[in-house]
Amino acid sequence: MQTEKGQSIEDASMRMIEDEVGPHPYGKLQWPIVRRIIHTTADFDFAGANAVLFSDGAVEAGAEALRSGATVVADVSGVYGGMNKQNPQRYGNKIVCRISDPAVAARAAELGLTRSEAAVRMSAEDVDGGVVAVGNAPTALLEVIRMHKEGLATPALVVGIPVGFISAPESKEELASTDMRYITNRGRKGGSAVAAAVINALYKT
Repeated sequence: MQTEKGQSIEDASMRMIEDEVGPHPYGKLQWPIVRRIIHTTADFDFAGANAVLFSDGAVEAGAEALRSGATVVADVSGVYGGMNKQNPQRYGNKIVCRISDPAVAARAAELGLTRSEAAVRMSAEDVDGGVVAVGNAPTALLEVIRMHKEGLATPALVVGIPVGFISAPESKEELASTDMRYITNRGRKGGSAVAAAVINALYKT
């Protein structure tokens, strides 16, 4: 639970963000998500027009799914590490991250996949109807997209914000071209902390 001093620091930070950003292109439900990302990263580039992309109804769908106890599927443990643990406890959300599962490593080696791809594929039952949070591995995000196209799983929301140089920007653009509900961003920036920040903000929506 946040202490009084901690909450006052966070509140002051949020006011500072509001003052520095000023007018912005984001809607009433979208802005708290973007503001939380900026608070986490201290990167005001996320406030730019079309820096963070939302499909229609994404915020509402993600918030409803989380508050209804939907499973959260993360590509790496860092996403769960950055989440406020009180939220899953309160709403009964199961957190699934199979990246370190020996069976995943074996399947990845057998099929010539990355562990992230294999982990997502082997979590299809949890992905379907769940909230997927990808902050590290573009291959995990691309696998979710493939699974949706194959009719194997359709998440309630995909938070697709992988960081990096190889395939990260492209995976986000591909996500934005699907008919799934998504929150993503343009370019190379992202990361597990950003994906976790989005999940944390959705719980408060």
